[in-house]
Amino acid sequence: MQAITTYFNFMGNTEEALNFYKTIFGGEITALSRFSDMPGSEKMPAHERNKIMHMSLTTQSGAVLMATDFLESMEQRLAVGNNIHLVINTDSEKELEQLFDILSAGGKVEMPVNKTFWGAYFAMCEDRFGIKWMLNYNYPQNS
Repeated sequence: MQAITTYFNFMGNTEEALNFYKTIFGGEITALSRFSDMPGSEKMPAHERNKIMHMSLTTQSGAVLMATDFLESMEQRLAVGNNIHLVINTDSEKELEQLFDILSAGGKVEMPVNKTFWGAYFAMCEDRFGIKWMLNYNYPQNS
């Protein structure tokens, strides 16, 4: 396992929130993708395409804060308990699968293990204690 990172969910103000945290913790925005960058985004409601699909702030101390905007069209609602996930970055697909099987047992699978369009192996679940997890393995980049 490489690291455990926080992942916040917001209702349309992700960019504002992470820029606010940047003023507090320093660092730089290291990733920013909008839903309009996603394949099939032309089928989304126009008012949601500019919302944040993924954004990362790497602080001066090296901590990483990540976030996304929930989408009303997907019936996503912000509530205490679903506003944060813990992200585990793994060293292999196998490690991800093992951790996912253990964490999701007795809980709820939110997104099954799958290869993604952004070049990762990824899954989401809620464990039996109500903690939400994202598991991610980034495939090596061809140089």
